[in-house]
Amino acid sequence: MRLRAGGRSIGLSTVYRHLQSLAEQGEADVIRTSDRETTYRYCQTRGVHHHHLVCRRCGRAEEIEDHPVERWASAVAEKFGYTAIDHIVEVFGTCGDCSA
Repeated sequence: MRLRAGGRSIGLSTVYRHLQSLAEQGEADVIRTSDRETTYRYCQTRGVHHHHLVCRRCGRAEEIEDHPVERWASAVAEKFGYTAIDHIVEVFGTCGDCSA
């Protein structure tokens, strides 16, 4: 908005490149919706590995920590001899506001 107000423009690819950079720095979360769309939002728990519970209707996302998922991912990697693993877990449902 400020760029446009100042008479300047910016390409969409530049915006997404910067969003991806913010995500790589831990400043933004990357959330993939149930229909495979990629969205970004400000990360409240910077630098802390976490997962998301995402509403299919409104897109609301809750940050969740799930230690059983971490143990499961490590066990599967160890079973197959993988190292330096990484994973992303997003759980989809309908939030209380949308269910009402």
